Amino acid sequence: MDTFQVHILAADRTLYEGPCVSLTIPVSDGERGILAHHASMMAAVVPGMLRFQPPEEEVQLAAVSPGMVKVEHNEVLVLVDSAERPEEIDEARARREADQAREALLQKKSRQEYQLAQGSLARALNRLRVKGRSPNI
Repeated sequence: MDTFQVHILAADRTLYEGPCVSLTIPVSDGERGILAHHASMMAAVVPGMLRFQPPEEEVQLAAVSPGMVKVEHNEVLVLVDSAERPEEIDEARARREADQAREALLQKKSRQEYQLAQGSLARALNRLRVKGRSPNI
C-alpha cells in the first residue's frame, strides 16, 4: 500500500512523524481524508478528532485544536495548537472544563468572553469524545 510522509506537530511537541497510509483531519467544512499522492492543498484545522494510520498498525486517534494542514509533494504537515492521544486525556479535568465553560455561557458577559467560553466548551467536549466517552450535552 502506498504511503506518504506526515508531520503532526503541536505547539509544545511532535505527536507523530513518519510514514502514513491514511489521515483524516477535521476542517471547517467537515473532515478531509488524505491518502498517498493527494493533490496539493491547504486548509484550516478545527477542533476535532484526527485519525491516522501508520503502515501495518492500527488507526491512531488524537484530539486536536485549531491549526492548519498543508499537503504538497506526497508530504503532509499538520500544525495545531495542541494534540492529545486518548490515553493522555484526563477525563475528570475535561469534564470540569466543560462544566465551567457551560457555566460561563450562561453568564451575561461580553461577546469576547462568550466566544472564549464557546471555544473552551468545544475543546473540552472534543477531548471527551476522543477519550471514548459520550458527554451529556
